[in-house]
Amino acid sequence: MDAKVGTLKRDEVSEQSQWDLSGLYSSDEEWNSDLELLERELPGYASFQGTLAQSSATLKACIEFDMNFSRKLEKLYTFAHLKNDEDKTNSFYQGNFEKAMRLLNEAGSASSFIRPEIMAIPQDQMAQFLEEKEIEFYKYHLEQILRYREHTLTDKEEKLLAASGEMGRAARDAFDMLDNADLKLGEIEGEDGEQLSLTHGNFQSLMQSYDRRVRKDAFHTYYNAYESHRFTYTSLLSASVKKDLFYSRSRNYSGYRAKALFSENIAEGVYDNLIDSVHQNLKPLYKYFDLRKQLLGVDELHAYDCGVPLVKNIKWHMPYEEAVEKIKISLQPLGTDYIKRVEQGLLKDRWTDRYENKGKRSGAYSSGCYDSNPFILMNYKDDNINSVYTLTHEAGHSMHSLFSRENQPYLYADYTIFVAEVASTFNESLLTKFFLSQDINPEMRIYLLCREIDNFRGTLYRQTMFAEFECKVYEAAENNQPLTIETFQEIYKGLLELYFGPGLVLDDCLSLECFRIPHFYFSFYVYKYATGISAAYALADRVLSGGDEELNDYLNFLKSGGSKYPIDLLKGAGVEMNSPEPVRTALSKFSALVDELESLTIKN
Repeated sequence: MDAKVGTLKRDEVSEQSQWDLSGLYSSDEEWNSDLELLERELPGYASFQGTLAQSSATLKACIEFDMNFSRKLEKLYTFAHLKNDEDKTNSFYQGNFEKAMRLLNEAGSASSFIRPEIMAIPQDQMAQFLEEKEIEFYKYHLEQILRYREHTLTDKEEKLLAASGEMGRAARDAFDMLDNADLKLGEIEGEDGEQLSLTHGNFQSLMQSYDRRVRKDAFHTYYNAYESHRFTYTSLLSASVKKDLFYSRSRNYSGYRAKALFSENIAEGVYDNLIDSVHQNLKPLYKYFDLRKQLLGVDELHAYDCGVPLVKNIKWHMPYEEAVEKIKISLQPLGTDYIKRVEQGLLKDRWTDRYENKGKRSGAYSSGCYDSNPFILMNYKDDNINSVYTLTHEAGHSMHSLFSRENQPYLYADYTIFVAEVASTFNESLLTKFFLSQDINPEMRIYLLCREIDNFRGTLYRQTMFAEFECKVYEAAENNQPLTIETFQEIYKGLLELYFGPGLVLDDCLSLECFRIPHFYFSFYVYKYATGISAAYALADRVLSGGDEELNDYLNFLKSGGSKYPIDLLKGAGVEMNSPEPVRTALSKFSALVDELESLTIKN
C-alpha cells in the first residue's frame, strides 16, 4: 500500500495502485487523434436524415452507422471521465472531459432525428420491416424505440432538447466540483491527539471509531461544512429537480418518476411495493436501534453512534491483496472460471484504481466500455471492513459487464441499472457467508453479524428512505411548491423520524444530509439498490441451495446483458420482482438477523 494514502498527489501514486488504461489509449495524443476522427465522422449522420422509411436496408445502414459511431465515442468518453476522476484539480483532463462531453452532446443533436423518424414510419410499414430478415437482429432494439411514440416530439423539438443536454448537466457538474474539489471539510483531533483533515474517504472510517468524542467531532465538523454552503447546495438540488421536470413535461409524461421508470419498463407498482413493504417492517429496525443503544451503554443514541462496531476490542485491518484472496474464496460457489477472472482483473490486469489521492473522486464505481476492461475506482482503506465489501461489490459489477460484453453484441451488451445491483450485492452476500463460516470467536461473529445487519439497514432501509425523499420532493415540485432549504430539510427530517423511530436522537444538522447524496442528481435511481439487494438474496439462496441448473441460470443472467427487459431477465433467473415477495423476504431476513444478534448479546 502506498505510504501516506490520501495525502499523495496523483503523480506520486505507484503504478501498481493505479488502473491500467493503456488498453483504451496509450497516450493523450492517441485520444486526441480519435477525437478529431470522430469530429470528422459526425456529419455522416446527416446523410441518413429523411431516408429511414425508404427501405429496411436504409434503416439498417443508419442503425449500424449509429452503433459504430457510439461505440467509438463510448471509448473516447470512458478514457476522459476516468482520467478526470483521478484528480478533479487537473485542468488538462478537465478540459478533455469537457471536449468529450461536447462531442457527446453534438452526437446527440446530430442523431436526434433517428428515433422520431423511426416512430414516424407508418405502423403497417414498420410491421413489414420487422418481419424482414434484413432487420431481424435489430427487432428488439426497434421495439424498444417504438415504445416511445407518444413521448417523442418533432425533429426540430428533439434537436433542441438534445442540444440542451450540456446545459441540463450544469447543476450536477457544479455539485460534483463543489463536493469533491472545492469543499473544505475541516479538521478534528484524532484518537491520539493528532490533527486529522476530514475527507469524504475517511469520514466513514471515523464514524466507526471506538472513541465517541472522535465520532461526534467528525460528524458535526463534517456537517458544519455543508451548513456553510447550504444555500448553494439547495440551489443546485432545486435546479436539478426543475431540469428533470422540464424534460418530463416536454415529453408528455405524467410525472418524472413515470419517465424514470419507463426506460426500463418498470411498473410504478414495483416502486410503491418497495416503500409500502418497508413501512410495514420498520419495527425490526427500531428494535435494532434500541439494541444498539443498550449494547453501547449510552443515554442517547445519535446518528454518529450507528456505525461503530458493537464489539469494542476488534479492529479491522486487511490490505488490498489480502482482501482479494478472501474475496476469491468467498466466490467459490460461482465456479473456477469466475474466480480466475476476478483474480486476474483485480491483481494482474489492474482493473482497480486502489487508493485515495488528492483531488480524486470520492466513493467507488465500476466503469468501462465495450472495448475495455471493466475498471473499478476505489478509495480503499485497510482499516475499514466496508472497503472489502465495496471491492467485492464493484467486482460483481465488473464481472457482470465482462460476461455481458463477451456474450452479447454491442447493441445488447449494456444491462440496465435495475439489474446492475443484483450481481454486486450477490457477491456481498457470499462474502458474508464465507466470513461467518470460519472458525471465529464469538466477538468476531457478533462483529460480522452486525456488519450484515448494517448492510441491510444501509441498502434496503436507507435507500428506500432516499427513494421516498425523491418521491416527496418531486411531488412538491410538480405541485408548484417552492423548493427552498426549508422544503428539503422538512421533508428529509420527517423521513428521518419515520425510518429511525423514537430510539434515535436526531441532531438538527442531520437534515443537511440530503444535500450530500450524489445519487439525487441521478433521480429515481437509489430504489434500485433496495430492489437489487432483495433480488440478490433471493438468487443467492437459489444458487446455494440448488445445483448446476440454478448456477447456470444465474451465470446466463450475467451473460444476457440488455437482451431483454430487466424484469424478464430476473424472472428467467428465478425471481419475480413484480411481486412484493422478494422485498418482504429480505426484510424478514433482516428481522431474523436482529433477533440472532439479540440472542447473542443480551443476557436474560
